[in-house]
This record gives sequence, C-alpha cells and structure tokens, in this order.
Amino acid sequence: MATKSQIEWTEQTWNPTTGCTKISQGCKNCYAENMANRLQAMNIKGYENGFKLSLMPERLEQPIRRKKSTIYFVNSMSDLFHEEISDQYLDRVFSVIRQTPHHTYQILTKRAERLPDYFRDRDCPTNVWLGVSVEDRRYGIPRIDYLRQVNAKIRFLSVEPLIEDLGVIDLTNIHWVIVGGESGPKARPMKPEWVENIKQQADDFGAAFFFKQWGGWGIDGVKRQKKANGRIFRGRTWDAYPQVIGAISN
Repeated sequence: MATKSQIEWTEQTWNPTTGCTKISQGCKNCYAENMANRLQAMNIKGYENGFKLSLMPERLEQPIRRKKSTIYFVNSMSDLFHEEISDQYLDRVFSVIRQTPHHTYQILTKRAERLPDYFRDRDCPTNVWLGVSVEDRRYGIPRIDYLRQVNAKIRFLSVEPLIEDLGVIDLTNIHWVIVGGESGPKARPMKPEWVENIKQQADDFGAAFFFKQWGGWGIDGVKRQKKANGRIFRGRTWDAYPQVIGAISN
C-alpha cells in the first residue's frame, strides 16, 4: 500500500516503480538508494532487486482504493521519467491519476528533458504538480526550462540537496520552490547565503517558498544530526504552498 510520508511537504508516497540510476551530483548520496538496500536486507516485498529499476504494476491501483483526498508524492524511491520506463507504463500511471481527481500528485524528476517529449501529445492532468530537482548550476538549472515547456497547473522546484550557490534563476511561471540541505553521514554543507539568494528570487517572482531542512550541517556551519539542525531560517519556519486556484499556466 501507499505509505505515510515523513517528507515535510507531502502526505503519502506512491511508488509504482522503485530503483533508479545516478545521473548528476545531486544523486551522489541518494537517500532512496540507501533505503532500498536496507529494505532489501530486511526482505521487504517490492525491494527484492534493491535499487535496480523495477516496475510495480501491482501498486498502480493503490490511490484508487483511497477515498480520502490525499497529496501523493509519486516515486519517492525512483524517478518516474527514467529513460527505461516506457511511455506505455507512464500512460498507465497517468490513467490512475486521471481517475482520481480528488487526489493531488506531486511528481519530481531529474530527467526533465523527457517532460516536453512525453507531454507533447498528452495533457498534463490538472491534479498533477510537476517538478524538477535543481541541486546545482550545471545539472539543475537547465531542467527548469524543460519544465516550463509543459502546461502543468503547478510547476515546482525541489532545490535539494542544494550543493552550491545557484546565482540568478529565472523563476518565470514557477509556482513553488522547496529548498533543503543534504542529510546523512556524507552530507555536503549548504550555506545560508545560498538559501537567502533563492528566497529573495522566489519572493521577486511570486513563487511560494518552502524551507525543508538544513540537513547534516547547521546554519552555523557545524556538522551534526539533521534533527538538531532543524528547519529555522530567518528566525522562523517557511511552509508556504502554491495557490492552486488561479495558478499561472502557459
């Protein structure tokens, strides 16, 4: 079944595929890979292949069985637009999404170049929030332009793990920006001025801002447990969500 999520910006996770392959610096210390390997060692159903990409068609109908309106993060343990997942399987996933308009689906990918190709002859369902990961300038920033080519009701950026200053970002028609530092024993530090730069630009463009965590390094530059570093930025937590009604679309 879909599971309750500990990710601060969603409610449930739904994984119609599991496993992935690394394509950029944001993947270096992948939390999903570590978790999948642990679940494999525990003989948990669905993780017999560890982090090898695996389709889970038996999970497709999970949201259909849930009547309560829910925000789902799709593929917390994979990348829905992975190059080895066929368009035909994606069609099955999006068929479920269209059948369940009472749910909201947050879909995040690092394979942004596939988005305009897939949606060229397909509408993006109105209950989908479509996002891309933006961890750095080289790999992350170019994904934003691919995302902008899709007529999604909500477009968002997951700037996590933020591993360098992103500089100037074009946030035109981006509705939501999530920022977070890396966690885990090999976490790379995130500097406060990098976060400040993104927050200011999100404000300038009218994008909602959500600060997820400092991660393994605190605002003071000291490495410690993620929980101890907390989520406080500018003296408070930032938990804004995009305004769905009247959202901008191309």
